[in-house]
Amino acid sequence: MNSETSNKIARLISTIFIPPTFTILIFSYFALTLESELLKILVTFMVPFIFGLVAPILLFLILRKKGKIVDMDASIKEERTIPFFIAIVFYSVGLYFLILFKVNIISIAFWFCYISNTLITIMINKYWKISAHAMGAAGSFAASVSTFGLLGLTLLPVTILVGWSRIKLKCHTFLQVASGILVAFISTYIQMQLIINYFSK
Repeated sequence: MNSETSNKIARLISTIFIPPTFTILIFSYFALTLESELLKILVTFMVPFIFGLVAPILLFLILRKKGKIVDMDASIKEERTIPFFIAIVFYSVGLYFLILFKVNIISIAFWFCYISNTLITIMINKYWKISAHAMGAAGSFAASVSTFGLLGLTLLPVTILVGWSRIKLKCHTFLQVASGILVAFISTYIQMQLIINYFSK
């Protein structure tokens, strides 16, 4: 495989598997496997769709059009802070609705991780450009493992591919990608276990 082809594949992977993509995939699966009531199925799907997919993508496109973000990879770390803070607002509103409609605690726990992990990303991003793509993939990977055990390992190859794509495109170094995967996986897994165990008593 020549360099041009591998770069095109990396760009395709990086474009398809943005963090909001994982959001809708994981929560769609949660909606269909964890809920039995139609209303809760719809809420578990619609909240992430609106506040985890549509709103963040629209925000990104608006900021790109206004020149607040210079490229599709948000390569300048200082430009990522405002979108991250606004995303926390989206996630907080979404959390309110998930709790209001009393969806499965697993969905609530994972959605809470979106808020806490974004705060962690903001703190790290102040000094270093950790990979948000890698964090998005690894967070979903951790949620899958936490919820479905060995079945969740099916997301490991995708997480590795996403990390590879960001390195190949020179958006991040290996260390930035590896750190993103480790931070998001450990943070998500621990938080989900603590929240689920606490509210399941």
